[in-house]
Amino acid sequence: MNINASIIDQRLSGLIADHVDLLQPFAKQDVTKQRSVAFVLLCVSVVLDLPLSEAAELLTEGGNDAGVDALYLSDIEDGEFSVTLFQGKYKHKDLSGEADFSENAIKSAIHTVATLFDPAKRLDMNEYLKPRIEEIRSLIRDGYIPNVKCVLCSNGKVWNQQGQYAIEQSGLASSQVQWLHVNHDSIVNYLQRKKQVDDSIQLHGKAVIEEFNFRRVLIGKVSVAEVAKLFSRHGDVLLERNIRRYLGLHANRVNSAMSQTLVNPETRPDFYFFNNGLTVICRKFRHNALQGESYQLKLEGIQVINGGQTSKTIQQTLEQHNDAAFADTYVLLRLYELADDDQDFVRDITYATNSQNPVDLRDLQSNDALQQQLETGIQGLGYSYKRKRDDSSTGGKFIANTIAAEATLAIWRNKPHQAKFRRQEHFGKLYHTIFDGLNASQAVLAVLIFRIVENERKRPTLDKPPVFLPYAAHYLAMLMGHQLLTEARLKLMDVTHREFVRLEALLSQQKDQYMETAIVQLQQALDLLYGKRDVSLQQLSATFRRGDLLETLGS
Repeated sequence: MNINASIIDQRLSGLIADHVDLLQPFAKQDVTKQRSVAFVLLCVSVVLDLPLSEAAELLTEGGNDAGVDALYLSDIEDGEFSVTLFQGKYKHKDLSGEADFSENAIKSAIHTVATLFDPAKRLDMNEYLKPRIEEIRSLIRDGYIPNVKCVLCSNGKVWNQQGQYAIEQSGLASSQVQWLHVNHDSIVNYLQRKKQVDDSIQLHGKAVIEEFNFRRVLIGKVSVAEVAKLFSRHGDVLLERNIRRYLGLHANRVNSAMSQTLVNPETRPDFYFFNNGLTVICRKFRHNALQGESYQLKLEGIQVINGGQTSKTIQQTLEQHNDAAFADTYVLLRLYELADDDQDFVRDITYATNSQNPVDLRDLQSNDALQQQLETGIQGLGYSYKRKRDDSSTGGKFIANTIAAEATLAIWRNKPHQAKFRRQEHFGKLYHTIFDGLNASQAVLAVLIFRIVENERKRPTLDKPPVFLPYAAHYLAMLMGHQLLTEARLKLMDVTHREFVRLEALLSQQKDQYMETAIVQLQQALDLLYGKRDVSLQQLSATFRRGDLLETLGS
C-alpha cells in the first residue's frame, strides 16, 4: 500500500462523513460513488485552490457527463477565456499507487475536448453539464478563444507512452490545450506545502546589500536557470504569500510574450531589462561577505511575493528547452530579510509590488475602510463578513465579500451581466461602483436574495423550471430585489438597520412569490426580444451575457 494513497483514502472518508451534503446530489446513498465524487472534489479544491463548498459548485458528475466530472469557466480576458476540465479515475481496492492512467481514458478525454468545444457538434449531456457547455459554445460563436486545461486525476501514476502518443497525435493544438495529471502524491504535497522553504541561490556579478529601517535588503541578479531549478525543487510552495495563482503560458498573453522573449536568441540577452524581476522575502539570509561578488546566498523561509508569473514561466520555458542556452540570461532579484512579526509590512509590500498588474484584488482590498465598516455593521445584524480568503468558516450566517460584491452589483446596482461576467473587476474597476454608499443591511439583503435564486438554480424546486434558469440567476435576483423594495414601499437609500428585520422577514415570507413573479417578468422580456420562436441555449447564454434584456426590463 502506498502511504500517500492511503493518506488520501483516509481523507476521503473524512470528507464523506463531514460533507455528505456536497456529494449526495451526485452520488445519492452509494458510498462507493460518493468516494469517487469526493476524490474529484478534493482534486478540484487542490488544483484551483478553492474551499470545498466552492469546488462542489463545479461538479458535473453523473450520467451523460461526457467524461467531464467537473468544469471551471474563467472570466473573459483579452478576448480569451480559460476552461479547466476534470476527469477522475479512483481505484477503490488498489491503493498501491502503481496503476497508470489508462490509455482508453486518455482517448476518451481527447474525444471529449474535440466535441465539447465545437459548437456545431451535438452531445447528450446531463443537467449539470449542458448549460455550462452551451455557455462555452456561445462564447466561441461570439469569437472568444478558449484555452483548455485537462486535469486527469487518479490515485495512480501518470499515463504511459501510448497515452502520451495519443495526446501528441490528437490534433489538438498544444498552444490551446494542456494536459495535467494529479494524483495522491500531488495532493499530499499540496496539503504539506505550509512548511518553510530553506534553500540557496547563486547570484551573478555585484550585489548591493544594506540595512534599511531595521531590515536587510539585497539587490542583485540571478540567472533564469537558477530560478527554474529553485521552482523545480519546491514548486508552488514558494508562492504561498503570492496573491495570484499562476495563469499559465497559453492562457495569458503577458506570460506567452515573456516566454517568447526567452526563447528568441536575439531578445534573450535583454530579458533582464524587459522584466520587472522577482521580489522575494525570507526570514534570514547569509553570504560570504569576504567574497567580492557572485555570492552564494543561504536563505531560510523563502517566499516569492511578486514575480510568481515570471518564475513559473521561466520554469516551464526552460523545461522545454536546453538549459545551456540560458546560461547568460538573468533576472533582477530584490530580497528582503523580514522578521516573523513583520506580517503587516509583508502585506503592504505585496500590495505595492503587485498593483502594477492585474491581480486577485479581493486580498488587496480586504483591509480597506469600506470592508472594515461592512464587517462591523454586518456583525451587528447577526452575520459574519468574510473579508479575507483565509477565514475558514462557512454557513448561512457567514457572508464572503466576493458574494456580497456580486449580489450587490446585480441587485442594487442593476448590472446583473457585469456581476456574473466581470467578477475579476469587482474589487478593481468596479469596486467603488459596488461598495461606495453600501451599508450592512443592503449587503446582507442582497446576499440573502442571491442565495435564494442560486439555490433554485442549483436544485430547482419548481415543477417546470424555465429553460433560461441556468443563465438568469443574477437577473432574477435583481427583479426580486426590486419587488422587495416595492412591497416594503422603500427606496434603496431607506434600507438601513432600522428596516432590516422587517425586510428580512418579508423576504422570507414572500420569496416564492417574488421568484415566480421574476420568472414571469423575465419570460415576458424574452418574448418581446425574440417573439415566440424557439431560442437555443447558446442564444440564451449570449443574451444574458450581453445584457440585452436590461432595456426591455426597464432597468
